Amino acid sequence: MFDLDRFEEIWVTITRNKVRSLLTGFGVFWGIFMLIVMMGFGEGLQNGVLQGVEGFATNSCFMGAGQTGEAYKGFPRGRQWNMHSRDVEILRHSVPEIDVLSPILFGGRSPNNVVFRDNSGSYNIRGLHSNYDQIENQFLSMGRFINDIDILQRRKVAVIGVNVYQELFPAGDSPIGYYIRVNGAYYQVIGVASGVPNMSLNGHTSDAISIPFTTMQQVNNQGSVVHMLGATAKRGHSVSVMEEKMKTILRANNNISPTDQQAIWGFNMEEQFKMFSTLFLGIAILIWIVGSGTLIAGIVGVSNIMLVTIKERTKEIGIRRALGAKPSIIISQIMSESLVLTAIAGMLGLCFGVLILYLADTQWIQNAENMFIAAPSVSFGAAVASTIILLICGLIAGLIPTKRALQVRAIDAIREE
Repeated sequence: MFDLDRFEEIWVTITRNKVRSLLTGFGVFWGIFMLIVMMGFGEGLQNGVLQGVEGFATNSCFMGAGQTGEAYKGFPRGRQWNMHSRDVEILRHSVPEIDVLSPILFGGRSPNNVVFRDNSGSYNIRGLHSNYDQIENQFLSMGRFINDIDILQRRKVAVIGVNVYQELFPAGDSPIGYYIRVNGAYYQVIGVASGVPNMSLNGHTSDAISIPFTTMQQVNNQGSVVHMLGATAKRGHSVSVMEEKMKTILRANNNISPTDQQAIWGFNMEEQFKMFSTLFLGIAILIWIVGSGTLIAGIVGVSNIMLVTIKERTKEIGIRRALGAKPSIIISQIMSESLVLTAIAGMLGLCFGVLILYLADTQWIQNAENMFIAAPSVSFGAAVASTIILLICGLIAGLIPTKRALQVRAIDAIREE
């Protein structure tokens, strides 16, 4: 049952010296405020990074041909080699871990290499396979992506980036079905894509033009050359294992030394995402260490003010002891005062921290461009954990003053001036 007299007594004690209680409570307020804000922006940083690569297959890797780093079978060191379509077919049948295997070609970028009526611009050209959107989601706003028929029949069709669309079609009309001139050849627009914001393969998808892989091989007279391979691993299989098997086969098929690590360049998205996870875990641990340290400093202040309060109330405690007050009553009184002061200051810090995160998100982050922070917030679990830690710290802050209060003998306390 709620004891109003008890609460009034606690409140009178805390407000007896308002300035001292305010300054002490500010330490707790600032500690929980900093913890909430740092956790919120740590979560926002994670959201921003993951949103920037959302839609990109985390179980993927990419590789391309470089210069050999070792002499092998009569070929000199520093030899430039190329992957070919036959390599793609061999890899499909020889590496069971592969789920999606997508060959990629890159085209040159020259001044005003893309034209539509009176509008023109310089854009990157990419030759993509129909399965590439299983590696990088194209986020189509109009039309469709390249399909198997386009690949098979070497159709002259193009998927343009959203920025390309805005520059070539400034009136906002649908570009689907219109023809654009790309490096002197005409292609029919079949779609508008934006792609993954923070991923770039020969330019961002928003700023590039994608045509069928086979069409680009034919138009550019590149024969069977492949500039890059993108691959995803089947569920339950390691990307690193798949990647190493692919490189071993490519070396064997192209007269490259089995120990040559320079001849094939690439990057592993699985490792990149693992690195992100480790980074975010480290940030979270650092935030809790710094925030908890700041909160503990505030709790020490609460404990100190309770010691001062007990010193001032020595005679009162002595009289209570002399009148028969049990130690549990004294303990309960001191602990309650510490808990109330900590809880009030801490909850204010919690609410103010959440308010700051809300204002930062709505007034600053959502209106800014190219931000690596998105939707800073504190999860319900983190808020509950912070509240529990706060209450525990409030109880701990009252332990030392409680021990001091129990050491006061009634007769000595009554004599205290």
